[in-house]
Amino acid sequence: MKGLDGDGPVAVGLTGQIDGAENPGTDLMHDPIGPECTRNRKFPGVLACQWSKSPGWFPDGTMGEVSHSMDGAQQSPGIRLDDRRLPWTGRLIRDYCHAFERLAPYFAGSPSHAASWIDALESRRRRRPDGAIADLVLRQLENRGAPAAARTAAARLRDADTVAVVTGQQAGLFGGPLFTLHKAITAVRLARRLADEHGTAAVPVFWIDAEDHDLEEIRGCHVLDGELQRVSVSLDIDAPPDTSAAAVVLDDSIRGVLDSLRAALPPTEFTAEVLDALAASYAPGMRLVDGFARWLDRLLGDHGLVVFDASDPAAKPFVRSLFKREIGNPGRTAQLAADAGAELTALGYHAQVSPAAGAVALFRLDGARQAIRAIDGTFSSGGRTLPAQALLEDIDTEPARFSPNVLLRPVVQDTLLPTVAYVAGPSELAYLGQLRGIYAAFDVPMPIIYPRASATLVDAATVRFLNRYEVDFAQLQPRDDAALNRLLAQQIPEAIEQAIAAAEQSAAGHLDTIRNVVPTLDPTLAGAASSTAGRIARELGNLRGKVVSAAKRKDSTLRRQFERARAQSFPGGIPQERSVAGVHFLNRHGFMLVDRLLGHLPLDPGHHWLLTV
Repeated sequence: MKGLDGDGPVAVGLTGQIDGAENPGTDLMHDPIGPECTRNRKFPGVLACQWSKSPGWFPDGTMGEVSHSMDGAQQSPGIRLDDRRLPWTGRLIRDYCHAFERLAPYFAGSPSHAASWIDALESRRRRRPDGAIADLVLRQLENRGAPAAARTAAARLRDADTVAVVTGQQAGLFGGPLFTLHKAITAVRLARRLADEHGTAAVPVFWIDAEDHDLEEIRGCHVLDGELQRVSVSLDIDAPPDTSAAAVVLDDSIRGVLDSLRAALPPTEFTAEVLDALAASYAPGMRLVDGFARWLDRLLGDHGLVVFDASDPAAKPFVRSLFKREIGNPGRTAQLAADAGAELTALGYHAQVSPAAGAVALFRLDGARQAIRAIDGTFSSGGRTLPAQALLEDIDTEPARFSPNVLLRPVVQDTLLPTVAYVAGPSELAYLGQLRGIYAAFDVPMPIIYPRASATLVDAATVRFLNRYEVDFAQLQPRDDAALNRLLAQQIPEAIEQAIAAAEQSAAGHLDTIRNVVPTLDPTLAGAASSTAGRIARELGNLRGKVVSAAKRKDSTLRRQFERARAQSFPGGIPQERSVAGVHFLNRHGFMLVDRLLGHLPLDPGHHWLLTV
């Protein structure tokens, strides 16, 4: 699945053939430029931490005002921002984190309520695990040479009392955007928390949506060069339409892509190590999906993250009965999602998935993915009419020829795994709100949906700049100079500002009098009076603009600081975690960044953090 971070619809008229909609997970973003947040919010107690190789990268204490929201933000240094103040945060995710009672009918429980966790744990423990599934997962890890800690964690899935904390994503090139790392780290940290607080074995699992066919979405990534300009690096994929990611095999061209990445990244003491590790993961002859899995193994396998390739044909027999139930109740899954979407829309939210009537939540894999539609008691797929019995027999004999669509994929996942919690991006969370009835229809417990950690990684200079000039973080997003101009205007001598403002106010009053009185003497002068008033107002505005321009010239340092902060935080006007690859930050700070984020990336739903690196 793609990690959906926006607020737009995941799929409209879903029939099984919509690219990004089928397996949500690119943190697909709704990227309008919303109204700016209130200015002049002072960040109290900001501590600018300098990067070092020492264990004290994050010093003790906190940056900003920290409270214990949802499951409690640990003491982590950074600037803590309420996501209700961020214009790109959708209403549903805001309410989920801050007013869960409004959405309670659509989810299994609130992550902030201890009772929800107890119920979720009990519901999973009542379902005995199939040891053969754990063996399948473990076999994947052994074939990849995953770290011992990951293999040990996978083996625990055989135990009846073990639960899984799952997250997932497409197999983005070189690990995908930074939010992929945030998702995986959230899953690892949440699994540890469950083990500590509930005394249960919890295994973090990363589900690779390898059957996704949105190759355009996963074939490239973005990094920042030495001038903090966003640079694209991409892999040419020569494949027919509807080819799944699992079918893409890397050839010798991957070496050229790695060379392009090396040229784009500013050289650091960590560059060689990071690129050598990437080259070992993404080697000619390997599948693109295998490269992604090996890279995640390298980053988090030693911390017990279990990476699972969902395209494995050996997994399909375990969900054969689920596929047959979908064929036996054609259109039911789509209708349940549509009904929930209509209810959410009536409550003022967006329906993330809009299935077409009669859509079956399965694909047939016959060279390419083919949607299945129920029509008048029969089924249509790939231009053929098929009786139900033929589909059921195919599922019995060749279940690997079928794949779930966006509506059924989470249910398949949570049938295979003892999922107690799923770590989701914002719009991914919103779409899951339409699936509670589907979980119930298939007798599968819906897990707790846990919002992934959200953070922007910046240098200490950016934190000092935001604090010194009291710049609201959200003001950095718009790609115009409005916020910069307001900031520069604040640097204009107060006497000049007061004089211009007084002149504007005085002129407006006198000119209003003239406009009202002149027509009583000669009505033909009304137009001249209005145009004169407008000209004077424009001239005063022009004067103000010239003063601001003078301030710009005088304080070029302030402009550079603003633009540097914006380039780090919103490359291309898009939040950093969705627009820059995680490998960019590993190149800057080395693999130790992962360990330190594991220790300090806050589990704090409803808040976005600025962390200094």
